[in-house]
Amino acid sequence: MDARHLALLRELADRGSVTAVAAATHRTASAVSQQLRTAERDLGVRLVEPVGRGLRLTDAGRLLADGAVDVASALARVEARLDEFRGRPSGTVRIAALTSAAEFLVPPALVQLAGEGIDVELSDTDVSEEDYASLAADHDLVIGHSLLSAVPRGAEHLARTVLAREPLDVALPSGHALAAKDVLSPRDVIDEPWIGVPPGYPFAAVLDGLEGVTGRPVRVVQRVRDNRVVEALVVAGVGVALLPRFTSRPRDGLALRPLRGVNARRWVVALARPDRAERAVVGRAVAVLRDVGAHTAS
Repeated sequence: MDARHLALLRELADRGSVTAVAAATHRTASAVSQQLRTAERDLGVRLVEPVGRGLRLTDAGRLLADGAVDVASALARVEARLDEFRGRPSGTVRIAALTSAAEFLVPPALVQLAGEGIDVELSDTDVSEEDYASLAADHDLVIGHSLLSAVPRGAEHLARTVLAREPLDVALPSGHALAAKDVLSPRDVIDEPWIGVPPGYPFAAVLDGLEGVTGRPVRVVQRVRDNRVVEALVVAGVGVALLPRFTSRPRDGLALRPLRGVNARRWVVALARPDRAERAVVGRAVAVLRDVGAHTAS
């Protein structure tokens, strides 16, 4: 059994198409297809089958793709033990991080990791909750979030570490009548115009919670992703919104108030393929990020 065939099947399982595998592995689609045929011939079992205009794994293909994770994880554990034998881990950790989480987690982590021989390549991003898992195919660590649980949707197959629990506050114009209150309730804010997020983004779960508690619909007047744009819209009086507490800075015309009576805390979570999570440098980076998160939340 050729480990390269297992790795190819895993990539197809994670990426979903021959075209995507070819792009990620810098091969042509025809070369990937040829390698799949070679794997079928060597293993004596059908590994892929047509679906629409593409291919999908058969049951045997999925079994071997799952086995590829075990093989890669075992190799990573051996490499981690070798790193331990040598003294301390060194290498590169590629991180894709939710922008608002990267802002409070990554800079202090880079300071702590400086001089340890661990280089961090950071990409900031903001995608729907279920899309964070797909980023793990191309990064050692992905920092995502969820309002519903410590397992972002679609990340059940990944290694996961909670880095922080962060409250979300209601942002409103400083002259708004509700700014006179220290704490807001669902009934205080349900009838306000809301600046929301695109469908599938975690903050939407809070608005769903408001509707569930009050039995009344939320009126969303704008849907944007960038928190600085959200702040500007709130200050202009367009509506109220939710902002993460750890990175919302004082701004003229903006008031922030905690929201009680509905879940308004997000899980900030590090995600990784199981084999990459076994790498010593990845484990060290996760440990530092977790320490930063705990310090920020304290």
